[in-house]
Amino acid sequence: MTDSSKKYGKVMHNNGLLKPMLGIPVFYRVLIANSVIIFVGATGGTWLASRLNTLPSASTILVIFVTVGWLVSVALNFVVLQIAFRPLMELGRVMNRVQSGERTLRAPLTGVDPQADQLARTFNEMLETIDEANRLRATQILNAMEEERKRIARELHDETSQVLTSLLISLAILEESITTPEARSRISDTRRLAHQTLRAIRNLSIDLRPSALDDLGLLPALRWYLKEYQQKFTIDVGLRATPFFKERLPTDVETALYRIIQESLTNVARHAQARKVTIVLRENADTVYASISDDGLGFDAEQLQKTPGPGQEHGWGLVGMRERASLLDGSLTIDSQAGSGTIVRVCIPRPLTSLPTKELPSPYKQTEHNTDSRARERI
Repeated sequence: MTDSSKKYGKVMHNNGLLKPMLGIPVFYRVLIANSVIIFVGATGGTWLASRLNTLPSASTILVIFVTVGWLVSVALNFVVLQIAFRPLMELGRVMNRVQSGERTLRAPLTGVDPQADQLARTFNEMLETIDEANRLRATQILNAMEEERKRIARELHDETSQVLTSLLISLAILEESITTPEARSRISDTRRLAHQTLRAIRNLSIDLRPSALDDLGLLPALRWYLKEYQQKFTIDVGLRATPFFKERLPTDVETALYRIIQESLTNVARHAQARKVTIVLRENADTVYASISDDGLGFDAEQLQKTPGPGQEHGWGLVGMRERASLLDGSLTIDSQAGSGTIVRVCIPRPLTSLPTKELPSPYKQTEHNTDSRARERI
């Protein structure tokens, strides 16, 4: 509610004489006010007209009376219409601001006009319905994206990786059976290329959807991702959980936190030129917190989030991170200035139901490397 509407509603509510009048619908208020004006004008005019012959300068008085009556009528109608349509004008201003992009704004309920309040209430309900529909649609889109990521990741791991592994083994056997140096050299080059392709597919599968996130939970998936991340980039990344996740969170919460941290680390590698990143995870009875801080170059976060445009993948990434948090009734803040590093803080309400967390077993840590190691043994 705007300051002017608050003051207006307070004045009208404090004026006990106007409250009965303001409770009447706008149409009847204008009708009553104009009826009073017409009655007074007609009565006064009839009285003057009946005394035109008895009063001195009666014609002049009549002209003055008509002029004054007209001015009073205009003034009273202006005041009455201003009072009557003030809530509607306030509603119109709110609608214009909502149309210009202030989607969180809501129309004020002044309590001085039942019809205007009904319109404002309907408008607010419509905005809430639209927000809920947008929220549901965004959630469905994100869930569909994650399911598709999971499907593609599994196909890459279970099918494409197995085919490449078979190819590596076949090339190793073929190389052992050939004695020509030139042929062995070409087979070795082909094997090396297949091996690089296998690693690239494995990394792509992990980036799309690590199986540890579904099977074991957030912390094991993050540890695995950070291990791979530090092999790609010369950035020191530390993870602290103090204490964290004695029980597993629902899938959507774990996915949101994982993707936010993943996007933050991607931005660090691409833009920050940082040497060190610290990730802190903690929780209490009803809230989960995460922070990702780096010692990089920093940036104007507010400006970049307001106007992300073509070629500004960094800005759209920040918008997506904030959207993931807000869909879970959480919040995401970014504290960054040029030359002073960046801190991303995430706060998500903790659901009542959780699942027990599993520790990352040793065999799983080797799963992704088994394919390469088997090939190397044959090579």
